[in-house]
Amino acid sequence: MDTISVLEVNERLAKGEPLNLVDVRESAEHTEFNIGGLLVPLGRIRQMQIDELEDMKQKELICYCRSGNRSGQACQILEMLGFTNTKNLEGGMLAWKEQIMK
Repeated sequence: MDTISVLEVNERLAKGEPLNLVDVRESAEHTEFNIGGLLVPLGRIRQMQIDELEDMKQKELICYCRSGNRSGQACQILEMLGFTNTKNLEGGMLAWKEQIMK
C-alpha cells in the first residue's frame, strides 16, 4: 500500500482526472461530507462484500476515511484480495478539511 497526499488528490481532481475514490467510512459520515468517493464501509470490506470494486483490481484505488486509519486497514485487506494499486489518503478527511478547505 502506498500513500497519497490530500494536496495531490485535490490537484488531480482539479485537472479533471478520473480517480477511483473509495470512502470506507460509515454512511452518516459520507452524507455529512465527502469528496465524491464510492461508499464502501470498512465493515463491508472486512466481510469481503466488494462486488462494486472487483472490476478495479488492476486500477489505482484511493481509499479514504476520517483520519487515514480505517482506509489503511481497507488497503491492506484489498491487497490481500488481489488489488494491486491501493493508496491510502494521508490524514483522511481531517487533513482534507484542514489543508484544502481552509
